[in-house]
Amino acid sequence: MSGVIGKRVLITGATDGIGLAMACKYAQAGARVLATGRRPLARTDDIFGGATLTYIRADQSEPEEAARSIVQTMKTMGWTGCDLAILNAGIGWAGNPADEPAEVLAEQVAVNVESPVQIARAIAPALFEAKGQLTLIGSIAHKGSKKFATYAATKAAQRGLARSLREEWRDRANVQILHPGAIRTGMHAKAGFKAGMFRIFFTGSRRASNAILSAIESGVAERVIKRNFIFRTGWRTPRRLRKVQ
Repeated sequence: MSGVIGKRVLITGATDGIGLAMACKYAQAGARVLATGRRPLARTDDIFGGATLTYIRADQSEPEEAARSIVQTMKTMGWTGCDLAILNAGIGWAGNPADEPAEVLAEQVAVNVESPVQIARAIAPALFEAKGQLTLIGSIAHKGSKKFATYAATKAAQRGLARSLREEWRDRANVQILHPGAIRTGMHAKAGFKAGMFRIFFTGSRRASNAILSAIESGVAERVIKRNFIFRTGWRTPRRLRKVQ
């Protein structure tokens, strides 16, 4: 991406954690941001503070409906293209796979796999028009992770999707997947995982979001967001995303 002001940026899973941080930083840097999340919001200020952006409720557990809502809103906003789409929404469940409820398993597959497939398919023409970039936020768990069997499987599927689309979309749009490690957000608690004292080893959300933004801006095809990368790049917001004065 060259320049941020006026760029059309879609971010899913934008009401919490790194998704929220990325939405605010792109908006404050002058990008036109379409942010999505599960929760209905009466006012964007309730979540995004002073950042100027457009927010819609697009529940990723209903992939086809979420994709339709996003495309319709892009048209309403006058977007003929999309410069950057960050598919960040994701959910997990922690525990013995034998105890995992079937409906919880199905919801993870819908949110983490079916929804990115449907959204990528729906917004492909807009990405092609802009020669834009699709970024999938995966997880280091894609290699397999104890107590997170289904979650790990869905993240492995995301990696397969990214690698396939990278070839299919060659010369039309860039496709990227990033694999963060454990971050201090609410996701582990929502998944039922009690980190306890090990939480001190999780990366802070501010530093992690800065490192992820650096990787997004680089356009690299794939990167594991390791602690050494976060240490080098997470101490401040990437230059092109610093707040417009």
